Amino acid sequence: IQRDILINKKVKSSIPPWLRGTLLRNGPGLFSVGNTSYKHWFDGMALIHSFTFKDGDVFYRSKFLNSETYKKNIAANRIIVSEFGTMVHPDPCKNIFSKAFSYFMNAIPDFTDNNLINIIRYGEDYYASSEVNYINQIDPLTLETLGRTNYRNHIAINLATAHPHYDEEGTTYNMGTAIMNFGRPKYVIFKVPSNATDKEKKKPALRKVELICSIPFHSTLYPSYFHSFGMTENYIIFVEQAFKLDILKLATAYFRDVNWGSCLKFDKDDITLIHLVNKKTGKTVSTKYYADAFVVFHHINAYEEDGHVVFDLITYQDSNLYDMFYIHNMKQDVDKFIETNNEFSRPTCQRFVLPLNIDKEAPPDTNLVKLQDTTATAVLKQDGSIYCTPDTIFEGLELPGINYKFNSKKYRYFYGTRVDWSPYPSKIAKVDIATRTHQVWIEEECYPSEPVFVASPDAVEEDEGVILSSVVSFNPQKPPFLVVLDAKSFKEIARATIDTAIHMDLHGLFIHDKST
Repeated sequence: IQRDILINKKVKSSIPPWLRGTLLRNGPGLFSVGNTSYKHWFDGMALIHSFTFKDGDVFYRSKFLNSETYKKNIAANRIIVSEFGTMVHPDPCKNIFSKAFSYFMNAIPDFTDNNLINIIRYGEDYYASSEVNYINQIDPLTLETLGRTNYRNHIAINLATAHPHYDEEGTTYNMGTAIMNFGRPKYVIFKVPSNATDKEKKKPALRKVELICSIPFHSTLYPSYFHSFGMTENYIIFVEQAFKLDILKLATAYFRDVNWGSCLKFDKDDITLIHLVNKKTGKTVSTKYYADAFVVFHHINAYEEDGHVVFDLITYQDSNLYDMFYIHNMKQDVDKFIETNNEFSRPTCQRFVLPLNIDKEAPPDTNLVKLQDTTATAVLKQDGSIYCTPDTIFEGLELPGINYKFNSKKYRYFYGTRVDWSPYPSKIAKVDIATRTHQVWIEEECYPSEPVFVASPDAVEEDEGVILSSVVSFNPQKPPFLVVLDAKSFKEIARATIDTAIHMDLHGLFIHDKST
């Protein structure tokens, strides 16, 4: 299924002529097959769409990821591959011996390859990615699915994030979890160099993967769930949170007929461990940094300043966010949803600061943070550990993005979607960390996607560029559109209306056109 549309005739105002390239986005786009339906929004089959900018024109294209999961489900005309929130048994008519064999085989899950979360890059290759061991390579221009890669064929992990980092040389850094069949369970940090692409297109970029380090689990049978991580010039920041995966429940989920999502639990009485790993040596900083329990999905940015590591992330006080996205919740009227779910924790943008040079002679309970522009603390305890408390920057924002030229550097601005007690984002926001103020763009009855910042070619200041966001509405009289905002003033400068239905997506990236 593919849709290609030139939407330049529907452009209101003008798109900057320097904006050349493709905004590539991924998210769930098909929720029913035959008479079967998914139970969770994060289960829908991956639908990739793109907006290509050239000479003031905008071209729209969308295509389902042609994964093995997609092919199997479509061929069977029903859902036969389990997802995060939907456990299925492919053949309910199997005899007892076949069922027993199926249970045995599924004790170590061979996860779906329905890669619906993000588009990531290894070398010069682009992949649809979720958080499992499979990724699917795609052509970023045609959206064709080129083939599947299994992380396990290259590095010993069962799970990997869909939020890697890229340094200025083009090296990709990522993290995964080894939980079964790979010896002692551990978290794994790895990198793929920028020259990893096979020019003859025959070998996967992951063949050049390099292990940076591994970190043992704090709780052997309960590894921390992590959706992203932080990176500075010299360090990887891994937050081992108290939101955990129960391995025994995961191994028995299939024959208990419960979904994998139910294997995640938040232990509010535990602590959050913060690991600092030197990117170059692979050595973990020996200081024990810890904080109270919270849940985190998205890091915003991180950097080093005057002997400190500063990192910003979006935290929750509970793990109810995933529950919000069960389909039966999303079908509720927004006002009704807010009324019945206003006990859900709101996303809170917080800053943590880790002192690198610990004065062992300092008296216990001394705050070792010397930076003047934050109220975050790092208190030395009697046993030499550091207890960290955050500085709250902003409340009610998710899907954060920055000017990526400032990734791993001190920065001032971040962007995101404003959310209240609802699964639907209502506004796009720009947050100024220095002044603790924010600006918003809003359109009634509309739901914008994650904002993507694209810097102007001659930019001097951090916020010189544009913000791109695809916008949907549940009002059938309002067609979807792509909005272009001036990032500095946060005023709308253009929008391109789309003459077809588009889906609410999750994450993606902008690929610059290097042909000029």
